[in-house]
Amino acid sequence: MTQSKFKTTELSNPKFEADNGLRFITVKTPNLKGRGDICVFVPKGEHKDLPIVTLMHGVYGSAWIWAMMGAAHITTQRLIDEGKIQPVVLAMPSDGLWGDGSAYNAHDGFHFEKWIAEDVPTAVRENIPQTSDQSKLFISGLSMGGFGALRVGAKYGKQYAGISGHSSITEIEQMKIFVEEPLEHYHQSDRQDEDVFTCMKENLDTLPPVRFDCGNADELIEYNRKLHADLTEAAIDHTYEEFEGGHQWEYWQEHLVDTLVFFDQLK
Repeated sequence: MTQSKFKTTELSNPKFEADNGLRFITVKTPNLKGRGDICVFVPKGEHKDLPIVTLMHGVYGSAWIWAMMGAAHITTQRLIDEGKIQPVVLAMPSDGLWGDGSAYNAHDGFHFEKWIAEDVPTAVRENIPQTSDQSKLFISGLSMGGFGALRVGAKYGKQYAGISGHSSITEIEQMKIFVEEPLEHYHQSDRQDEDVFTCMKENLDTLPPVRFDCGNADELIEYNRKLHADLTEAAIDHTYEEFEGGHQWEYWQEHLVDTLVFFDQLK
């Protein structure tokens, strides 16, 4: 058996799991100086080498929230059953549970970015036999998770086949809209770690296909419009869409479909 990267790993027992495809992984990693949780959806049927879609939550959330508030596993299985997408595994990690939200970057002695980009795919491949080193990787998220997905996906573009964001924070200063922790915790020495546009521009040679969307009643709409305008002016290829709705779970439940269909077209 291949030696695990992690000192400890706990995987939920299928005998006690609900019949909804959800599994749970906890691993210990130096990047979090302790344990991190991942909720995983595995579709029905016999599969191998399935693509892995990492879904990142927003502030206040955790590993359970994309499933238990966003119905991500139900939506994914429905799309598979309807033949609208091919089977995929969802990896829904916590952000590291720092403060109101970690912003998925490195600070305060933790490396939340590497937790997402390195540990999460490794933990899924080690524990979910329907995946392997041949599994394509995709990354998406909402709000703070959209910031993480757009930035981490761009920075680690060589490993991701596609990136998507919903109602995304686009620059680190926008964290102050949601968190009580001082912004000084989130500031980075490298501008690409604070700003989605800068990160995409600096990693253009390896940038995967990108889409993002935002609700027209969302408090982040103008920031998303500016990101779209900046990318357009810089001739950086991307897809941007606006829909009815605000910064709320009803919006993300509905438009997760757009992300999954987008990723399916890139396989």
